[in-house]
Amino acid sequence: MTDYEDLAPKFKETLLTRMQEESPYWTLLGLEIADIKKGWAKVRLPFARKLVHPLGIAHGGAIFSAADSAVAMALIGLVERDETFTTVEMKINYLRPFDKGEIMAEARIIHRGGKTALGDVEVRNGDGTLIAKGLATYMILKKEEFLPIPELE
Repeated sequence: MTDYEDLAPKFKETLLTRMQEESPYWTLLGLEIADIKKGWAKVRLPFARKLVHPLGIAHGGAIFSAADSAVAMALIGLVERDETFTTVEMKINYLRPFDKGEIMAEARIIHRGGKTALGDVEVRNGDGTLIAKGLATYMILKKEEFLPIPELE
């Protein structure tokens, strides 16, 4: 890992807590932040029966979610307080099945511009074998420009 700047301790603690306690999707899959810095993050996903498709291996969507989440966590320390971001495009190549243990998605922001950011992510199993490789583009917006979808009734 290249040297990445640490997040402010209180911000890091808030992120760790918030993603585990206030993100229903993360809870559903079992995602966890393993480590995070400005421009770099690792997200862990333990194997679980709820992640498999009929062949008994984890669904590609679960691996994709870990990869996308890792890039988002790498980017979060590089945006200003009045900014937010959203994934606009992501490509992933699956190289090996995920059928036991855990995977670790390690992401780096390789470009942070004014309106977009580009993240590179590698997903490895517990033995360090490359499971998937991805590239993600995020759009960076001022919070007042971002219109979240209204809650469903």
